Amino acid sequence: MANHAFPPLPEEPPRQPEVPLGVRAQLLATEHWGLLASRSTAQSEVLTRISMFLTLTSAALVSLALVGQATGFSESFTVLALVLLGVVVLVGFLTQLRVFNVGMEDLMYVLAMNRLRGAYAEIDPSIARYLMASRHDDLAGSVRTYYFFGGRSDFSQVAGSSMVFIGAVNSALFGLLVSTVAGVLAAPTPLTVTVGAVGGVVCFVLSLWAGQRKYLAAWASYRPEFPSPPEDPRRQTGRDGPVARSTG
Repeated sequence: MANHAFPPLPEEPPRQPEVPLGVRAQLLATEHWGLLASRSTAQSEVLTRISMFLTLTSAALVSLALVGQATGFSESFTVLALVLLGVVVLVGFLTQLRVFNVGMEDLMYVLAMNRLRGAYAEIDPSIARYLMASRHDDLAGSVRTYYFFGGRSDFSQVAGSSMVFIGAVNSALFGLLVSTVAGVLAAPTPLTVTVGAVGGVVCFVLSLWAGQRKYLAAWASYRPEFPSPPEDPRRQTGRDGPVARSTG
């Protein structure tokens, strides 16, 4: 009787040992501290950039005032004004670009930390009621983390932001530069003032549009891991999870 050889059964792959919950929490906490450090560094860097820009602006305007008095606002003063204002406006737009980028980076860090809070709540659901910041990494969750006390005014938050502040300063400087150019072209005073004002307003509106466009584009391509529940009675009380308003 012939012996039939059967192929050996495949060995089961070794099972990975389950990671203890304490180790998971420690790993998440390490990531959390890294995000906090990166967020703090970005905020400190952009505030330094804004301070440097304002110092440059003040020095340029004071220099123009002194040179204007010394030269009697001659043709050489006009040339110097064009050069200085052009440099200041260029530095201002570069600073504004960095402010916009840091604003988006800050939102990125907030969403990342919200996601970590969602992981904490999965490990231990009982801690959810102790979290003031949101554990949902979506638009409503980011608003909740930025402001704990329920709904807030979008206008006050946007109008008082660093983005609007630097945009207003740059728009004023740009309008001043446009007025100077119009004066060099021998435009009448009313036209010079009008052109400068219109240029400043247009620059400010474009700055707001660019910031809003960048903000909306980020949300269009983002997918949350812990979205806010569609029906949550605590959404309006602000106890947990997000509030209804957005930063815009």
